[in-house]
Amino acid sequence: MSGRDPAPLAAQLESEALAREGLGPLVGPPPLVLEIGFGRAELLIGLAEARPGVPFLGVEVSRKRVFKAARRIERRELSNVKVVHATAEYLLERVLPPASVCECWINFPDPWPKKRHWKRRLFQAPFLERLSGVLAPGAALYAATDHLDYAEWIHEALSAAPGLENRAAPTRWFDQPPERPETSYETQWLAEGRRIAYFEYRRQEIS
Repeated sequence: MSGRDPAPLAAQLESEALAREGLGPLVGPPPLVLEIGFGRAELLIGLAEARPGVPFLGVEVSRKRVFKAARRIERRELSNVKVVHATAEYLLERVLPPASVCECWINFPDPWPKKRHWKRRLFQAPFLERLSGVLAPGAALYAATDHLDYAEWIHEALSAAPGLENRAAPTRWFDQPPERPETSYETQWLAEGRRIAYFEYRRQEIS
């Protein structure tokens, strides 16, 4: 897209409005399903289509991808899924209340493979502490990466995160994906023989 941004679509939310008005009026009553960094939104839309009674929210830093996802959502006439242009950190800090997420997906985040860029990786202790706080008791956190060095990093970060339990234990992660739609990139990478690490954690019940 070039020139001025097109008029926003109904499925496309502004982060400031979401922070101001809350989840209920704009997305639906929590708890909701959250996807962080939805990319082409294949998974987000597929999950929302399969569960029409559940509210879904996707966050993405690319405004172009947000617009494209919103357009696909409206073509499918899905009323239970919204997308917002924001960073995940903003959403966790300013928008999502405690225990408002029943399921979170983070698939194939940028591994930032060069050591000098590791500080940009999403899976860091402060991020996971905030994420743990918005997960409802018993909520599921799913993540995946095809970068095995980053998989080790994710495993260490999640193992140290408060209130999260590894469902793959005693192994570090699963070699098979959970029951969900496969993304096009994932299909391509699996056909190329890449190994993918799939993580599943649960927010521990609050005693």
